[in-house]
Amino acid sequence: MDRIERIVRFLLCTVFALGIAGCGSTGPASTAEQAPSPTAVQEVPTQAELPVDLDVHTVAQLRGRPDVVIIDVREPYEYQESRIPGVILMPMNSVPQRLDEIPRDKTVVVMCRSGNRSSRVVQFLRQQGFTNVHNMAGGILAWSRAGYSTEP
Repeated sequence: MDRIERIVRFLLCTVFALGIAGCGSTGPASTAEQAPSPTAVQEVPTQAELPVDLDVHTVAQLRGRPDVVIIDVREPYEYQESRIPGVILMPMNSVPQRLDEIPRDKTVVVMCRSGNRSSRVVQFLRQQGFTNVHNMAGGILAWSRAGYSTEP
């Protein structure tokens, strides 16, 4: 690895490390968390219509489709405490080294604890040329509050 590449990787990892602390915020709930109940029937937007930030109800409808991948960017200990069944664990700091594992031909939803880290990862991925990546607003906290299942 040449010197410039090492410097770039170091800077990216530093930026991601600084972002981790922000996901622990206990600030006011976002409006995305106040969406309809999980039992409400909603039509899932097409790929082109999906906003960057998705509410948990939309993610619940997308989950399980073969053209959708959900990536959890929390740390392993957080993932072990509570996770959405079927998501892929890819801690935030590992994302720059694992770009080749993220499909470019599918809808990618990124999630974390509250939506802060995942928002930063989505921004980073879009800078890397990913066009169909989305943030799960409110993270697993909003997912749980909405009554969707998690596993320990």
